[in-house]
Amino acid sequence: MKLIKQLFNFYINSSVHVALSVYALSWITLLEFGKAYNENILCFNFFATITGYNFVKYFGVAKFHHRRLTTWLKAIQLFSLICFVLMCFYALKLELKTLVYIGGLGLLTFLYAIPFLPKRLFLDSQQNLRSIGGLKIYLIALIWSGVTVFLPLINTNVLLGADVFITATQQFLFIMALMLPFEIRDLQYDSLKLSTIPQKIGVVKTKLMGVLLLFVFCLLQFFKNDIIAVNTSVLITIALITGVLILISKKEQGKYFSSFLVEGVPVLWLIFMLLFN
Repeated sequence: MKLIKQLFNFYINSSVHVALSVYALSWITLLEFGKAYNENILCFNFFATITGYNFVKYFGVAKFHHRRLTTWLKAIQLFSLICFVLMCFYALKLELKTLVYIGGLGLLTFLYAIPFLPKRLFLDSQQNLRSIGGLKIYLIALIWSGVTVFLPLINTNVLLGADVFITATQQFLFIMALMLPFEIRDLQYDSLKLSTIPQKIGVVKTKLMGVLLLFVFCLLQFFKNDIIAVNTSVLITIALITGVLILISKKEQGKYFSSFLVEGVPVLWLIFMLLFN
């Protein structure tokens, strides 16, 4: 039982679960636009997510405590290195225009984690984009929508018409809503200088904001030129499930409520899409 718990914690802490969510959303995009499963772009997104997230999460820790890293952190570093190699392997199979686009997203992720801003802009000692008050949730939603919508479609040569931009906007709103339970959970840990949404407007209004985001997320579906009834029904179902999770979220959450249950909603969305299509 202890071994299972350790493996599960490694699964969460090494960003495999969040990578599965990115993988799921990327595949959902291909399904919505009638494209076949594309191993190269989906696997690239999966391994790039693990690499990127672990770099952002553990860069500071590894930098300052390199000689006395714990065993689990060393294991995550080794795992991340393997994922980085696999990411490079799949990157070599992608279209050149896709790689150019990836370069832009990669730069944004790099600036999100690395200290580079002048001190007058800092709100804490991190000195990176994530330290600017209120910016974190929007940056993450922007990167996720870029990776899970534009990246798969650019690589499969889909014309970037109105439906693509509507889908990207939907993903942006969905990711923002999905992050709110994390924001509520982190109220007890985040510095007030970060100016997170719950810090600025309170928990109740944050939950109402999440419901509003999901409402617009669903509403935008009906502005598309090509509306598929099954996909729309699944989307609304996922919005309802997400809405319930937002409404029941609180500061004192279970250890895996956000990191596993909330983070796993995109995987559930993909399962529904595959079952009903």
